[in-house]
Amino acid sequence: MTHSAITERFTKIKEEGGGKKAFIPYIMAGEPSVSETVDIVMELEAMGADIVELGVPFSDPVADGPTIQRAAMSALSRGVTLRKVIDMVKTIRQKSLIPIVLMTYFNPVLKFGLGNFVEAALSNGVDGIIIPDLPPDEEVDFTASCHKGGPDTIFLLAPTSTDKRIGLVSRQSRGFIYYVSLTGITGSAIAIDDSLKARIEKIRTISKKPVAVGFGVKTKDEAAAVAAIADGVIVGSAIVKAIGQGQETFRTLVKSLRAAI
Repeated sequence: MTHSAITERFTKIKEEGGGKKAFIPYIMAGEPSVSETVDIVMELEAMGADIVELGVPFSDPVADGPTIQRAAMSALSRGVTLRKVIDMVKTIRQKSLIPIVLMTYFNPVLKFGLGNFVEAALSNGVDGIIIPDLPPDEEVDFTASCHKGGPDTIFLLAPTSTDKRIGLVSRQSRGFIYYVSLTGITGSAIAIDDSLKARIEKIRTISKKPVAVGFGVKTKDEAAAVAAIADGVIVGSAIVKAIGQGQETFRTLVKSLRAAI
């Protein structure tokens, strides 16, 4: 099996050692504009991001908090669709090979057409896909077709996940496993404590895949604490908010997060 760009990135980080972990910033595609999204990805790469998660705007983002919901509504008002987000990735690919993961809900993918999506993702340089409302035991044909040459399927685990669910997610995930640090929405407060460490250790007894932690990481101190126990740190709401506050705020936050992870 050929290794994906995401797997290769995690392998490279591990080989480099020195305590560095994967820094995975999330931004909303099309916010504040389509062209600026491409520029922001380039900036994130220049500041040391390892993988970029591109949010696909959706009208009912059940896993997202107010910051990302507002960004999604703003992008939707500009006519940003899954097709346009895939086109953005194609544009980015003319300038960069940074691994890109799309975070979308299942409805836009279904509307796009499952086979069409896998083909478009593959031909335009999408490396991975996260679908929060698609469990790993549903739409198994779609997941299998992704495994045959489409984007890496990245599934989610939560504090409530059973050993059986951890095993299933590990088998169906490619690239990395996304551990949701809390039973809430994006942007909620994270508790970095012994229970978080214990959950990650539990996942590692069942799976050899890298574990990246998201939901709730806002500050460099939180990022450093999560990086100490996980393979990657995903930061979304704080970065989306900083983009809205201007370039200086955005750059300061991203640089501090990169240094901490």
